[in-house]
Amino acid sequence: MAAPVTAELLFPVTVTPAIRLDYVLQHFQQAYEPVPLVAIGYEPTEAAVTVAEGAGRFFTETAPCPAAPNWREWQGQRVPFFFDDNPEGELLTLTPGQARINTDVVAAAFYLLSGWQEYFSAVRDRHGRFPYAASVQKQYEFVAVPVVNYYFDVLKAAIEHVSGVPLQPRRWSGAPFAAFISHDIDSLHGGWGTAARYQLRHFRLGGFAKLLARKAIGQPAPWNNLEHVQQATTRLGAPSTFFILGDNRPAPNGTLNADYAVNTAAFRARLGRLAAQGTEIASHGSYGTATDAGKLRAEIHGLEPAAARGNRFHYLCWEPTRTPTTLAQAGVAYDSTLGFAEHFGFRNSYCRPFFPFDFARGRAHDFLEIPLNVMDATLHHPEYLQLRGEEVLPALRPMLVEIERFGGVATVLWHNNNFDPANELNGPRQFTELLNYLRQQGAAFRTGSQIVAELCPRGKDHRAD
Repeated sequence: MAAPVTAELLFPVTVTPAIRLDYVLQHFQQAYEPVPLVAIGYEPTEAAVTVAEGAGRFFTETAPCPAAPNWREWQGQRVPFFFDDNPEGELLTLTPGQARINTDVVAAAFYLLSGWQEYFSAVRDRHGRFPYAASVQKQYEFVAVPVVNYYFDVLKAAIEHVSGVPLQPRRWSGAPFAAFISHDIDSLHGGWGTAARYQLRHFRLGGFAKLLARKAIGQPAPWNNLEHVQQATTRLGAPSTFFILGDNRPAPNGTLNADYAVNTAAFRARLGRLAAQGTEIASHGSYGTATDAGKLRAEIHGLEPAAARGNRFHYLCWEPTRTPTTLAQAGVAYDSTLGFAEHFGFRNSYCRPFFPFDFARGRAHDFLEIPLNVMDATLHHPEYLQLRGEEVLPALRPMLVEIERFGGVATVLWHNNNFDPANELNGPRQFTELLNYLRQQGAAFRTGSQIVAELCPRGKDHRAD
C-alpha cells in the first residue's frame, strides 16, 4: 500500500467550479453535435441552463470519495448522482427559455472523469495500481454503466429545451459507435505446453507428435503468431493495434517483461510488414515506465521505423499522481491503459475517449485516453472473473449496448497467446463471437491513431474556446 497522499504534494491547483465546468463542457462538446451556444453556469447566474452547486468544500480538500450518491431514474436507467443535495426533488426543471438541473451533474461528472478518487486514494495493489475493490464503481456496483454519459444526457436535455436544437451523439463517419481492437504482445516464445495438453486432451496423438517435431527442429512457438492474429482480425473486418513491449529484461522486482527483443533487424522488418498491411504498431510500456518518461520515450523510439503514436502500459500499470505527466513528457498522442484489470466496464465511468485531467495545471492534458473496456484475462482468471466460454458475450452485451447508445468506443484487448485454439474459455472462439457482434451492431472499426485523427483533426486544440 502506498503512503498517504498530502495536499501539499499533490494539490498545487485548487479545482474551482469554473475549472470543473470548463473540463466537463470540453468533453460534452466533443460528445455531441451540433452543440449550440448556450450559457451554462452555476446558480446564481443569468445563464439559460443553471446547475445547482452541491459539491461544497469537497474539491478544496483531498478526500477520495464524496458522500454516497442518490439514485435516480433517467431514460430507463438507474443512475447514481453524486453531490445531490435535493434527493427528493425533481432532477430537471424546465420553464420557457430556462432549464435548471437540480443536482450538481458538473461536479459529479468531473469527479468521475478526472479520476479524483484514485488520485487522492492511498490504496494500491501489488503492481502499484488503484484496485477495483477500492473504487466507487465497485462500492455502488455501477462499473458497467457509463454514468458520466448519463449526466451528459441530462445536460443535453436542458440545452435542447432552451435552444430548440436537437443534439445527437457524435458519430464515427456515419457509424453509431466505434470499436478499437488491440493486442498486447507479452510473449512470442511460449505456448508449447498449452498446445501439447490440448492435443492430448482431445486424443489427437498425430497432432501431439507434430508439435513435438516442430519444437525439436526449432520451429516458431505456438504464440509466435502475429501474422495469424493480423489475418484473424482482418477477416473479421477489423484493423487492429499491436502493443509491443520494448524491454525484454525483468523489472527490478522480478516481474517479467517481453520474452522477445525488439532491437533486431529481423523483428523490426517483421513489424514493418505488419504495418504495411494495415496493423498499427504502438508501445506497450514495460513494467516501471508508467513513472519513467525517459525510459518510455526510449522504448517508443526503439520501435522505429514503425511510428508508435500510442501506448498501453504492461500490467495496466498506472500511478494516478505521476503517469499522466509521464505520458505527456513522452509525447504520446494517445494512451489506452485506463481500465480495471479485475472487471470489464468503465474505470472513469465514461464510454468515449477523453483528455485526462492535469491536477498540477487545472486543465486537460493534451494526449487522448482511449479507455480500456474489456481484457481477455479479466474474463477468465483465478484472481478476476471466472466466466465460462459461453458466458462471455452475454456478460459483455449490456455494456456494449451502453457504448452504442452514446456513440462511444468499445476498446477490446485480446492477447496474442489467447488466439491459441487450445484456449476454449477466453480464446479465439470468444474473440470471434465478440467481433461478430460488434460488426452486426454497425461498429466502425478503428485503430488508436484513427480515433485520434477523427477526434483531433490536424492537431486542432481540443480545449473549449
